Amino acid sequence: MTYDYDLFVIGAGSGGLAASKRAASYGAKVAIAEYDLVGGTCVIRGCVPKKLMVYASHFPSLFESAAGYGWQVSDTDLEWEKFITSIDNEVRRLSALHINFLERAGVELIQSRASLIDEHTIQVDGREVTADKILIAVGGRPTKPDIPGIEQAITSNEIFHLKQQPKHIAILGAGYIGSEFACIMRGLGCEVTQIIRRDLILKGFDEDIRTGIQEGMINHGIRIIKNTEVTSVEKTSPGLELSLSGEQQEAVVADVFLVATGRVPNVDGLGLEKAKVDLVPSAVEGHGYGTTNAIIVNEYSQTNQPHIFAVGDVTDRINLTPVAIGEGRAFADSEYGDMKLVFSHENVATAVFTQPEAATVGFTEAQAKEKFGDDKIKIYRTRFRPMFYTLPQQEERTMMKLIVHGETDKVLGAHMVGDYAAEIMQGIAIAVKMGATKKDFDATVGIHPSAAEEFVTMR
Repeated sequence: MTYDYDLFVIGAGSGGLAASKRAASYGAKVAIAEYDLVGGTCVIRGCVPKKLMVYASHFPSLFESAAGYGWQVSDTDLEWEKFITSIDNEVRRLSALHINFLERAGVELIQSRASLIDEHTIQVDGREVTADKILIAVGGRPTKPDIPGIEQAITSNEIFHLKQQPKHIAILGAGYIGSEFACIMRGLGCEVTQIIRRDLILKGFDEDIRTGIQEGMINHGIRIIKNTEVTSVEKTSPGLELSLSGEQQEAVVADVFLVATGRVPNVDGLGLEKAKVDLVPSAVEGHGYGTTNAIIVNEYSQTNQPHIFAVGDVTDRINLTPVAIGEGRAFADSEYGDMKLVFSHENVATAVFTQPEAATVGFTEAQAKEKFGDDKIKIYRTRFRPMFYTLPQQEERTMMKLIVHGETDKVLGAHMVGDYAAEIMQGIAIAVKMGATKKDFDATVGIHPSAAEEFVTMR
């Protein structure tokens, strides 16, 4: 049978872009459909604009530090409209750049919604097209809890477009999205209240990361209400009134209410049932995601329909941009590059851009002890105030931790809370991925004076 395309990709986010360009480089005729800005969650409403906000939120602390070093720091003010507009301009610049990359790669971009009619047919832009293979890379979307008045709340999609800086923002959610925005908005000068259902934020991360970040957030003036749920939201003249139940029952009134209670695969309207693609309902939470209706795939990102594949957050494996890119490229290499590749989901490093920042790779302490036994695991940990904060006398703390298998001396996991944690952990992740031992770490000469040297001096 002759098809219109060798490959049709639904979704021009990180995974879809990587797969389409790689497949086209092997000579495949490829089209990609996207109804929103090209770039996906990461470029449009995730990693990129969020990190720009993280950078901006650090300046007040830096001004305070500068004064401790003798600099005369005058009054400072944030021009919110200029700030938000600059971020939006950068997002649109990057989106246009990705369109250019598609054109140069020979991938046809169809700026329209797409849905499946069967395992080889797609409805897009008011017509039907066929493809030998179809790749679904539509990512995920934020969800809201089903409580009265929830329509008054915003999600992480809308927070980048607030026309005015809120004086007080309330945040529901203990995952990395809620925690990151709590720190961002506090750093930008807002009063912040974060409401969480349990004692600690960041379920799924190592316990020392969870406690280290939470303590730091509280020290920075974020109010964290624990073991509490929001039962309703009402718009009143003073602001949005959140009724609470649990440990805290006094209502909270805020200008803006951000809901960050999880994300789900963005499968609605795809026509998966018409193509008979299997989904798996799930309530598993990890690293801030509550999931449902993920597309089932094998190690080659193949669904139960042999010609339909899926990568990225829609499969709910590891919901990170570099993972989606790796899955997309591995798919293209396997299907069009005459090489059968499996993307490894083991020892994937990740970071949480809170203040303090955190990064991690490999096993948590709890995971390692559960798999190998308490008596087989050695823990190396250090906690200190970095030199940078001595003159300003700021009470910032860094924590570093190694999880080591006692019998083999292999480093199973590494964790850090503190400045530049992501930058430092990227190098540590290489060592962990290669199977480095604690003796390898000990034999490495540290760079002095630096915080990173603590990873090779822990005894």
